[in-house]
Amino acid sequence: MFKQNRKIVGLLFLLIMLMLTACGQEERTANPTGEQDAKEAETKTVQTIKGDIVIPSNPKRIVAEEYIASLLVLDVKPIGAPGLALENYYVKDALKDVEDIGVYGKPSIERILGLKPDLIITGNGENYDALSKIAPTVVIPYGELKNAHEELTYFGELLGKEQEAKDWLSQYDQKIADAKAQVDAIIPEDASFSIIEDAGKSIYVYGDNFGRGGQPIYQSLGRKLPAKKADEIMEKQWAEISEEVLADYAGDYIILTSNDRTVEDYKKDPMWGNLPAVKNDHLYVWPEERSWYYDPTAVLAQVEELTNWLLNKNSRKW
Repeated sequence: MFKQNRKIVGLLFLLIMLMLTACGQEERTANPTGEQDAKEAETKTVQTIKGDIVIPSNPKRIVAEEYIASLLVLDVKPIGAPGLALENYYVKDALKDVEDIGVYGKPSIERILGLKPDLIITGNGENYDALSKIAPTVVIPYGELKNAHEELTYFGELLGKEQEAKDWLSQYDQKIADAKAQVDAIIPEDASFSIIEDAGKSIYVYGDNFGRGGQPIYQSLGRKLPAKKADEIMEKQWAEISEEVLADYAGDYIILTSNDRTVEDYKKDPMWGNLPAVKNDHLYVWPEERSWYYDPTAVLAQVEELTNWLLNKNSRKW
């Protein structure tokens, strides 16, 4: 009797084990592995000009050739960036401990490799093949994101920071609206504005998405270029012009980038001094370290700077 009971118990035990094994197999079939689910949750696929790219859902070690200031707005600090970006007048203090990866467009592959990034962000696709072998690489070409809203919204979605982007843009919009209202109250609606750079031997004019003050003046404050040149400049975004045609591109107000000359210098210059904007004290001169940058943080600061000038220009001493 004892042997028979033991045999029954053994059979029951074997049956239970077979049932448990079958359940486990069914669970693994329905949900291949917990590890796979976890892996999928840790990554996501994004569409880029280089096709669909799988990136970390929450990257920790980002090397960014471009768009650094937008990352900072979203409380994401890169571990590496080009030297020129680290000198950005508006955010350089926040980037003091970020590694210099070399020249924009020609970064040091060795330095980037040594940083062991889990995501690379760039505006230049020429080095994609080399960079993508190091880490997932997202290419967003220069000019594709045309304003603060497009830029912050894009990176908010890319990095899972949608709410942070919305909150920052809400404050940004309010500050821009306040500045525009103040400017509109004192500057005629039909007054034209020119964005110009004096590069010594060359003179350049710019549109609304090429830095030098175009974003704050044309996009944020809603001001217009001289009518007869507006279509040309807005289509090309920049043009090199000669001294002979400078007057054709000069608006009622001129925002001028120059590292070497002051407003007084331009007033004394026969060519510049005869322009109505210069004669009427409607000339603002600033260095490239403040005018070149066009990221959302820079644009907001530039709007404040140029608005203060427009509001107080009559009392300024040049």
